[in-house]
Amino acid sequence: MAITIIAGIYKGRKIECPAGVPTRPLLAIAKKSLFDILTPVILGSKFLDLFAGVGSVGIEALSRGAKKAVFIENNMRCVKSIEETLFRIGAINNASVIPCDASGKLPLNEKFDIIFIGPPYKMKQLDTQIANSSCYLEENGILIGQHHFKEILPDSIGNLECFRQKQYGDMRLSFYKKGKKK
Repeated sequence: MAITIIAGIYKGRKIECPAGVPTRPLLAIAKKSLFDILTPVILGSKFLDLFAGVGSVGIEALSRGAKKAVFIENNMRCVKSIEETLFRIGAINNASVIPCDASGKLPLNEKFDIIFIGPPYKMKQLDTQIANSSCYLEENGILIGQHHFKEILPDSIGNLECFRQKQYGDMRLSFYKKGKKK
């Protein structure tokens, strides 16, 4: 199976999904909507793709003008697939692929303008993952969580406030920004 990059400088290029790897790529309609929402902030941004799978979200961000993408994924077949895709499309110099568990302590020492978190639905603790990842978010950054529509996330998590939610089939995207301190 292959996923097509839907817009930007790599539009039409393919991202190969290794056979037998249990990934859940973002539906094309959801990815289009996500990046329509992110259009005002994607150009020149630093993008963190947690639970990256085959990297389709972070690669789409690079295609649409992100200056850097970091991919965190623990499945080594997916890590290899991301690296191969980045090399093949010519984006390897603008990206880093870190093979580790995104639900644990991350080996990062930088902050990001946009963080996308797409964990397996069975984790059912996206709010904890959002709280743990918020320390990597720039002051005016956006954090997006992908989750099953039945998993209800709170309006605020730590210092983050939910400002938008969009549902696509059985999946929902929840958008968070740092809230004003009270």
